[in-house]
Parts: sequence; C-alpha cells; structure tokens
Amino acid sequence: MGLSTDDIQEVHARVVEVLRTVFDPEIPVNIYELGLVYNVDIADTGAVEVKMTLTSPNCPVAGSLPQEVEQKIKTAEGVTDAKVHLVWEPPWTPEMMTEEAKLELNMM
Repeated sequence: MGLSTDDIQEVHARVVEVLRTVFDPEIPVNIYELGLVYNVDIADTGAVEVKMTLTSPNCPVAGSLPQEVEQKIKTAEGVTDAKVHLVWEPPWTPEMMTEEAKLELNMM
C-alpha cells in the first residue's frame, strides 16, 4: 500500500522545507524562492523527482548543486528516493522569483 494523498502532501511540504535550505552560491536566496525548482513530484512510494534549473547554463555549480539537492531531499522524512533532473527549458528569468526573494534582493 502506497502513501495516501495526505501523506504525499506532507512529504511534499517537507521536501519544500529542505529545498529552502539550499542556496545558490552567487545569490543569497534559496533555490526554491529563486524559482529554480520547476516541479516536485512525489510518487505514492515516497520517491521524489524534482525538475530544476540554474540561473545560467554556465553556472559554476552545475555539476554539484543537483547532487547536493538530491542528497538533502533524501533526508526528508517519508522520502524513499530522490532524483533531480536539471532542465534548461524554460530558461530561468528573475521574474520566476517569489515576492519574498525579490524583497530580499531589493528588486521591488
């Protein structure tokens, strides 16, 4: 028997909490508020798939940040596995940031 809808929502909330602890090394805002996380999918088995991007394909952490995100997600309660897929479509733009991130960076 897999996770219930409520359990999946709880795991999703925990994964988002974890994502908010990962920061882009060049911008002092977490990757979730920056809008770098495009999708978080939780299977009823507890496996998590994340589609995310970086601010630029030339980002110096392109090789390490997805692995860091994967490892941190695996620590969230209820997660049985995690896969992070780095995508470039749609390209990231500052408009993807949350209001909170824009305030943090004095962009409002």
